[in-house]
Amino acid sequence: MDIFKVSSSALESQRIRMNTIASNMANSRTTRTEAGGPYVKKNVVFQTMPVNAKASEGLDGVEVSGVVESTKPPIVIYEPGHPDADENGYVSMPDINVIEEMTNMMMALRAYEANVRAFNISKGMYQKALELGRF
Repeated sequence: MDIFKVSSSALESQRIRMNTIASNMANSRTTRTEAGGPYVKKNVVFQTMPVNAKASEGLDGVEVSGVVESTKPPIVIYEPGHPDADENGYVSMPDINVIEEMTNMMMALRAYEANVRAFNISKGMYQKALELGRF
């Protein structure tokens, strides 16, 4: 049954990753936040975790150890008519590449789909084994 724990941990982790990427994309042009300044891109950090009490078996799942903010400085563009422009007409924009975020979203989606398939294959194998046990 540990295989289900592995797949479900991966599904949950990829769901958090997709939500974080969606937030980055939605805020790619946000110049003002509650904290002041532009939105800061967020990245998900994964780590392995044992899925059973017997760590010696070496079966690991994945979990999100944290969501960290990017250390890249904001992009400064000249746009004197913008409401958040400084006295020289420059605006600080989030350093978010929407194409890169879309690529990351596609990778997260593929990983999610692969884990759904692994979960369903495992479920099918267990169902077949139960059917064999009835005879």
